[in-house]
Amino acid sequence: MERLLDEILPVLDIEHDLILSKEGDVTIVFNVELPEIFTLSDAQYEVFHQTWVKAIKVLPFKTVLQKQDWFLSKTTRFAANEDNSFLSQSSDIFFSGRPYLAHQCFLMLTKSANERRLSSSLVSNLVKPTIVPKQTISKVAIDEFLDSCGQFRRILEDSGFARLRQLTDLELLSQRRKVGLVEQYAYLVTEPGHRVLRDYLFKNSVQVGDRHCSLYTLADAADLPSQCASQTIFEKYSTDRTKFSIGFASLLGELLHCNHIYNQYVFIGDTEKTLKRLESKRLRLQSLSLYARENSLALDATNEFLNEAIREQRLPVKAHFNVLAWTEDIAAVKELKSMISSALAQLDTSAKLETAGAPQIFWAGIPGNAADFPMNDTFDTFAEQAACFFNIEAPYRSSKGTFGIRLGDRLTGKPVLVDISDEPIKKGICTNRNKFILGPSGSGKSFFTNHMVRSYYESGAHIVLVDVGHSYKGLCDMVSGYYFTYDEKNPIRFNPFYISGSDVLDTEKKESIKTLLLALWKKDDETFKRSEYVALSNALTLYYQKLSTTGVFPCFDTFYEFLVSDFKPVLKTEQVKEQDFDMGNFLYVLRPYYRGGEFDYLLNARENLDLLSERFIVFELDNIKEHPILFPIVTIIIMEVFISKMRKLTGVRKVILIEEAWKAIAKEGMAEYIKYLFKTVRKFFGEAIVVTQEVEDIISSPIVKQAIINNSDCKILLDQSKYQNKFDQIQELLGLTEKEKSLVLSVNKANDPLRRYKEVFISLGGTLSKVYRTEVSLEEYLTYTTEQTEKIKVAEYSARLGSIQAGIQQLASEMRSKS
Repeated sequence: MERLLDEILPVLDIEHDLILSKEGDVTIVFNVELPEIFTLSDAQYEVFHQTWVKAIKVLPFKTVLQKQDWFLSKTTRFAANEDNSFLSQSSDIFFSGRPYLAHQCFLMLTKSANERRLSSSLVSNLVKPTIVPKQTISKVAIDEFLDSCGQFRRILEDSGFARLRQLTDLELLSQRRKVGLVEQYAYLVTEPGHRVLRDYLFKNSVQVGDRHCSLYTLADAADLPSQCASQTIFEKYSTDRTKFSIGFASLLGELLHCNHIYNQYVFIGDTEKTLKRLESKRLRLQSLSLYARENSLALDATNEFLNEAIREQRLPVKAHFNVLAWTEDIAAVKELKSMISSALAQLDTSAKLETAGAPQIFWAGIPGNAADFPMNDTFDTFAEQAACFFNIEAPYRSSKGTFGIRLGDRLTGKPVLVDISDEPIKKGICTNRNKFILGPSGSGKSFFTNHMVRSYYESGAHIVLVDVGHSYKGLCDMVSGYYFTYDEKNPIRFNPFYISGSDVLDTEKKESIKTLLLALWKKDDETFKRSEYVALSNALTLYYQKLSTTGVFPCFDTFYEFLVSDFKPVLKTEQVKEQDFDMGNFLYVLRPYYRGGEFDYLLNARENLDLLSERFIVFELDNIKEHPILFPIVTIIIMEVFISKMRKLTGVRKVILIEEAWKAIAKEGMAEYIKYLFKTVRKFFGEAIVVTQEVEDIISSPIVKQAIINNSDCKILLDQSKYQNKFDQIQELLGLTEKEKSLVLSVNKANDPLRRYKEVFISLGGTLSKVYRTEVSLEEYLTYTTEQTEKIKVAEYSARLGSIQAGIQQLASEMRSKS
């Protein structure tokens, strides 16, 4: 028999942001933001579980809590943006079409009329010839119910784990081009912007248009697991030393990869009547226990239930849970059923595929119709046990705003924007932006750091990198940055005397040049006199006065010549004694840096001069890190460059990243610079990042243990599996929690074998920790790669085609065609 949906739809009206059913039931609907999956500790799971129990206890008699979690298969899409960089566009193309599971959680609290009879599979408004409201709800009754809902909401939100937003009339009702929640469920709409009317077919199960549905229920206590808890062990990410926890019902939520709705119902009844009913049942079973062992076992279970209810002051409720999954491909129905059965089996439950009762259960899931749920498909339990079966986790969410790094969701690889600098400070999670990165060789450390600094660069930041392995050469070429390195044919060159158009000769600039000159002149154990300092200051002042009136090019050569030709007579005129300033000794010691000297190239550069306004600078120190002359000078210049940016570029993000070179820098008396940076850079909208490879580096260096770790609220760790037997030491040094330890040791434990990526652990302030995928496009991979054979290929193609972008584009195209 065919009937029109309008005739039997249980919703009478939607007003004042409430749903009124034709039976007089009133429903308030919330959209719930749940914690992200894999982020809660065992203690937090337990606290969140107890919060649900407390919230349920404030709901009045004859209230139905319906929690409806939607999980929809979607594909990643990006809006075309020609302003994006070549690498960003490559990333968009790479991730386009990536499947993932979108999630929405709706919480519906329904107050039914006190006189209303309970529904069953035989008596439901779906099969009634007419539906007439039995009573009109008074304003006082509605206000009391809404007060209870307000308490319920506050309890959940005060826990800090969930945020609730009440849905309005416009979200509940369908608009011309937008599907409301009621219609979304009624027609199983996956794209709210597309309104589609579908027929129902209730034959052996439920079919909504072309959507073939399978409905699995947890409706009998005998089919439930023998034990339940707020969390369970997730074996895929566990190790011999750590147990990885997830929500008890997450297997029916985020970990079930198909279009499905997980419905959770809790029915609040009259506690006194419920206990009386169970007491009567106990007496019957007692009289029948001699005739069958089943009756004796049921008697024991009923006794235990009643004793616990009275002894522990538990709240008896009725509950029901079901999974409604669907597919448009009839050939995939068998696979879908197998997937759900497997998930239920992992929960240690017996899967029941509903057929005859499926229409009534499906119908009761319509928002506002939970009070019409067939009660013969519920079971008696306590609020504590019922709350264990709630889905309490959601997929990873992108940070708000446009700043961040594109990383991958751990389960599906869906790209998410991750802000590990600004958002944590705004939320009070961190007090600084500094970062400490630990990852052994081959863990993907260089890939992650390349990816991070590129994201920062494209957001407008100024980047200064100190490296000892040519890890950033490709990225530097791609963004046309300055790359300072040393080799015999092209030695490293600077010009601290040059003042670019965006810079000025201020006190700070003079001080940095004086510091450099004194470092060239005096050894570490030699002190300088006040008179020597004053003489150098006067020399610099007169030198720059001369530059302003002549066309002399500023560099060390012309400064040296100025000292010989112009400053010597000044010293004689002012009768400066040799013991106050030994000009002969000064010129002799600095002679190697003058024209024709051994290091005449070092301070006389005529290119790459505008270091203040240059946004991407790499100092590659691999060939000079052991050089007793060059290395100390270069480190002074590096620090001067960054501190100048830090103080002069107001309102601009500044980043200094020091790779393994920090060990050498610390040895050369630059430890104070590092300490200064980590303690003060936050005041100048900047961040200092240190990257290290070995665990021993942390233990042996007091700088890392104290100055760096204590002033780095963001800690980033890559695969530590080789250190898992001595990870307790790392955990103590970095101040990681047990949850963070289990997260770190789960990195790369169960990667998708069909995709190429490494995982990374990020901890923010010790309170928010996640593991992400570092997955990039082939073009990004070729830009970041540190494999020598691949770097040589990139260099060959770039030289042949005239630019690194064209070279990588061609090479990537050829590699794809071969594969």
